[in-house]
Parts: sequence; structure tokens; C-alpha cells
Amino acid sequence: MKVIPAVDVLDGAVVRLRKGDFADVTRFGSDPAAAVTAWGDQGAGLVHVVDLAGARDGRSDRSLWEALAATGVPVQLGGGLRTVADVVDAMASGIDRAVVGTAAVWTSDLLAEMVGAIGADRIVVAIDVRDGKARGSGWADEGRAVESVLEDVVAAGVRRALVTGIEQDGIMEGPDRGLLDLAATYGIGVIASGGISTLQDLTDLAEGGFESAIVGRALYEGAFTYREAATAASRT
Repeated sequence: MKVIPAVDVLDGAVVRLRKGDFADVTRFGSDPAAAVTAWGDQGAGLVHVVDLAGARDGRSDRSLWEALAATGVPVQLGGGLRTVADVVDAMASGIDRAVVGTAAVWTSDLLAEMVGAIGADRIVVAIDVRDGKARGSGWADEGRAVESVLEDVVAAGVRRALVTGIEQDGIMEGPDRGLLDLAATYGIGVIASGGISTLQDLTDLAEGGFESAIVGRALYEGAFTYREAATAASRT
């Protein structure tokens, strides 16, 4: 299983939210591109970047795309990618994977168009779940039943979903295995996210057959290093 470090960006800074709450922010740095470079230097083959303002407001920061691409480190980018033109332009800017959330939650036909435009291997659907519903618009809308969204994702030809239990995100109390196991039953590659706090969490996820895991706060707060995480994730 691959370990993917997370770089969440808000107002130009590297931050982490607690439970997806924009009012509960911890700042970890002032240069997202430098953070991506640092993870690449430590051995990460892919870094997960979220433009949080873009996720909330629907307008992704294109200057951020260019800064990330200039690092030479492969990046999967989410936050504000809501049209076919958005994902095409992001790929043209040098981004490796587009992560789409709101488009998947509400418009499955649009999701299929995105897959057709850039290919199934370059699309990741972010399924952020609170109270059994997948949320969009920076986790602020009313959401849809997670099972319904997963069905639409599969029907659109998507091969990979990033699944997060919002209530576990940023609190380092372990991932929502019930949610992750549910997603895995739909036959797609699952990227586990939210609450990963120990090396044992990573080993357990690897043994569960998940494709990869995104780790944020635990890395930034020094619970373990990236290399320790990668080793734990390989113990299957």
C-alpha cells in the first residue's frame, strides 16, 4: 500500500482542518510548493494537495497548480475542480491526478465527461462522508447517501475513490473502517483518508487491501516519519 502525504492549502499556507471545520485550523507552513518538495525528498512518489478555498468556493487557484507542477513531484490535486475544462487545464498545467468531489456528489453525467476527457487513471473521486452522506462544496452542502454516490462513481467508469470520514479527519483517532470497507465492496481502488494516527493504522489498512492511504496531521506533528509510514504500509 502506498502512503501519500497531504498538503492542505488555505490562504497560501499549509494547514490542517479538524473535522473539516474551516474555523478550526492549524497552520504548519507558509509555502505549499516547498512542502510538496520536502515530501518528495523524503521518498513520496505522490503528494495529495487540497486547495481548501477552492473546495469551499468552487474556484481553484491556478497559480497554485503552476507552483506545484514546477516542483517536479507528482501531485494529485483537489479543491474547486468542478468542470471538464478545470480538470483538462489542471492536467495541462502539469498536475498528475485531478480529485473531484462536488461534481461526483451531485452530477454523475459530468463525472463521466471528466473521465472521458482525461482518462480514468487521472481522475480520483473524493467521497467525504458525514452522518452517512457524501458531502460537497467544502463539506457544507446537504449531501447524498454514500451508497448512491458510490454507485454513480462506478457507473461513470471511475477506478479510484478517496474516501474520508469527515468526523475522523484531523483528530488522529483512527480511520473509519466501516466506511472504507463499504467503499471497497464496490470494486474500485480505495484511497483511505481521515484519522490515521499510528503505524499500526497503516499496517491494518494495508492488510485490508486498500490501494493507498493519505496521512496529514500525524506526519506534521511527528507521530512518525514518512519512511516509517512507508515501511509500516508494506508489512502485509
